[in-house]
Amino acid sequence: MATVANNSSSSLSTLRKTALYPTLSPRPHSIQPPLPFFPSPPITHLSLNLKCSGPTTPIRIKSSSSSAAAPETLKSRLRNGQTLYGIFLLSFSPTLAEIAGLSGYDFAVVDMEHGPGGISDALPCLHALAATNTATILRIPESSATWAKKALDLGPQGIMFPMIDGPKAAQKAVSYCRFPPSGVRGSAHTVVRASGYGIDEGYLSNYEEELLIMCQVECGEGVKRIKEIAAVDGVDCIQMGPLDLSASLGYLWDPGHKKVKEVMRAAEKAVLAESKPPEEGGAYLAGFAMPHDSGLDLKSRGYHMVSGAVDVGLFRNAAVEDVERFWSTGVEEADKSSEEGEGGENGDEKYWSE
Repeated sequence: MATVANNSSSSLSTLRKTALYPTLSPRPHSIQPPLPFFPSPPITHLSLNLKCSGPTTPIRIKSSSSSAAAPETLKSRLRNGQTLYGIFLLSFSPTLAEIAGLSGYDFAVVDMEHGPGGISDALPCLHALAATNTATILRIPESSATWAKKALDLGPQGIMFPMIDGPKAAQKAVSYCRFPPSGVRGSAHTVVRASGYGIDEGYLSNYEEELLIMCQVECGEGVKRIKEIAAVDGVDCIQMGPLDLSASLGYLWDPGHKKVKEVMRAAEKAVLAESKPPEEGGAYLAGFAMPHDSGLDLKSRGYHMVSGAVDVGLFRNAAVEDVERFWSTGVEEADKSSEEGEGGENGDEKYWSE
């Protein structure tokens, strides 16, 4: 068989797609997916033998031009001084994940700790979020090498380790994210999604720089040592956990208790006062908005990442409100509203637009 000609109309460049996911209209606050979501040209030693006319010089597939601008990541945006706003996804619904991405959230945390899904359930959510250019963070059920390995192989931009109570636990978490000799992460980088199934030749060179490692501090012992945790090399972000922290302090039913607030404020200040600023390797601060502590309050206190909602909570609130609104009108008023709506200009149209 003759090899593919350089000037052939059937060259490989015309056959390859330039991205795995559709491109949407850019939004000022949106970011591009991480490199693993976009394939670079196939590996350099591959050549194709197809019948065609023309010269017989084989095409050597080369990696992408180094001059191409790298897409923004969560880490690069944080280093640029941006405050990022996100959502937690517990439903494992790709539809809700896609809606969240289209709504404009900077990131979405697919929560395998409290949500019902695992690795295979998380993957469709990563697909949906990638299609909207929204960064995904995976929160794993426990801080272990096995869970970290499976999560990282999916190619999220960030990983969140729960219940980190000291610097040793944080060091272990970082080691789970790095290949030997720097860590203990198992290697299958030639075939997993994180590397574009082996197509992204730059994965091993870039993965440490692009991955956001988040350690969640959510117990009394953890907040006592939070400054040490934040100082661990490789820990990029400290995620505060107000609900578990309030429970560990004896205030399960009262996360807004004065004592809990005092402990939270002291922990926040310890992270923000860490000797190394984030841009020089120190840790960023992330947290959840609460009824007594809004997202804007967190931002004003120096939080770099704020999560303001949970998908199931949003749907629950909307569903409860919808039922209450129906029954609170009373049967007669509802009938009257229905009659007035018939033939009106905006009857059905208003309903479907709500």
